[in-house]
Amino acid sequence: MNSQDSLTSASAVELRRLIGTREISPVELLDACIARIETYNPVINAITATCYERARKEALAAGQAVLRGEPLGLLHGLPLGVKDLEATEGLLTTYGSPLFRGHVPTQDNVLVSRLRAAGAIVVGKTNIPEMGAGANSRNAVWGATGNPFNPNLNAGGSSGGSAAALAADFLPVCTGSDTGGSLRIPASKCGVVGFRPSPGVVPNSRKLLGWTPISVVGPMGRTVADACLQLAASAGVSVTDPLSYAVNADAFLSPPGVELSSLRVGWTEDFGCCAVDEGIRRVFRSKIAAMRHLFKRCDEVSFDLGDVHRCFDVLRAESFVAGMHEAYQRDPASLGPNTRANYEMGAKMSLSDSAWAQAEQNRILQRFQRAYQDYDLILSPTTPVSPFPWTSLYADTINGEKQENYYRWLALTYVVTLTTHPAISLPCGTDDLGMPFGLQVTGRFRGDMETLSAAQAMEAAFAGSQALRRPVPDLASLAPSEPALRSIVTAPPIFSGGTHTGGVSAV
Repeated sequence: MNSQDSLTSASAVELRRLIGTREISPVELLDACIARIETYNPVINAITATCYERARKEALAAGQAVLRGEPLGLLHGLPLGVKDLEATEGLLTTYGSPLFRGHVPTQDNVLVSRLRAAGAIVVGKTNIPEMGAGANSRNAVWGATGNPFNPNLNAGGSSGGSAAALAADFLPVCTGSDTGGSLRIPASKCGVVGFRPSPGVVPNSRKLLGWTPISVVGPMGRTVADACLQLAASAGVSVTDPLSYAVNADAFLSPPGVELSSLRVGWTEDFGCCAVDEGIRRVFRSKIAAMRHLFKRCDEVSFDLGDVHRCFDVLRAESFVAGMHEAYQRDPASLGPNTRANYEMGAKMSLSDSAWAQAEQNRILQRFQRAYQDYDLILSPTTPVSPFPWTSLYADTINGEKQENYYRWLALTYVVTLTTHPAISLPCGTDDLGMPFGLQVTGRFRGDMETLSAAQAMEAAFAGSQALRRPVPDLASLAPSEPALRSIVTAPPIFSGGTHTGGVSAV
């Protein structure tokens, strides 16, 4: 490993410390990140539009601020990747849709503004599925993001570009968001951390249905501490999200210590309602066997959560009807298959469907609480299948059972979404195919700090176990995606504010 790679592989927390103590400069760190992106992004395609020239100017200014002894923000000088769903001033923001090939926002949204205010330096955007619909980060503008462990396989989504960029050591800080698992699933598939906070902890200013709790913004990182650093820089009330509320954001920097031996842990393979591949079930049971000695109790628990699938169908479809109505009415063919399917599903629903789903979500929440009478945490797999080729839009079958729609295979995470409990996907070794395995840790209702504390303690314990520690990809050994997988190429994308560093394109 050369000195640049050693620098880019350091944690965000460590890099921020090194900048603050003048051991490295923001310019030095940025140059190392850009060099790594230029070397390996053509293989993985995690980073889309970039703004290197502006970033270099900001890094130079950040370094001068350090030398002058000025107060420094939590993310001062750290290169940042922004998910392409987030409006970013002066930088192409496509939402993964051809409808927005030339869209360059004139201002940052709340999340990006807060991260910039904390000193982060935007370097580029990270790839997503069209409009964030689905868990395979491919679209007709930027193409497909490959998994850093095998670029022929998918990186998950919708925060797939962010997860892949973190795992590949492109950038130390990347943003994410989550409705049905868009933070947790790519984190699981790429071997990084993705935290879905309770609704309102981090304001989600782009929700059209402001009062819905199913869509949240949250942090990703290579470690729990890195996720906490981003959380501290972004949490807190904003009028742009009516569910947001005031929190002591700085408290996230140091979650209180917890003794794992004091925790009562329940585990489930499927929440009683999710299709899960038999191989993943077997791997999950082996992980539980390897960690159960860490806890006071570690028991299998059962759930009866009602009609969670129909409930999620309705609530998810509502948000797509709100966001996609104008585009669909203008030209349905302009929307990709996932986005269009969500809209059309919602357009057929009635007010009685909506009222039922709202009430059923509350019933699901109450049923879920029963497990927490006896347990502090619930453990489950994050995803039901190992990463599959990105040429397949979604997992069509699990154990030979055809899935009802393109997102049904995400049930392990969207079941938790409906409860509004905080949940984190924690790297937990690999599966039988040598791909990253993510452990979903679901905490108590509004127990964000306790969940992060437990996750950090588990991460530390896992580090000493070959079977449980975070896997790290070897990018130098990767070859580009097989030529057959690049046979369908889109027209060159329109970009602004930087350069297109993408590799593989697909539709």
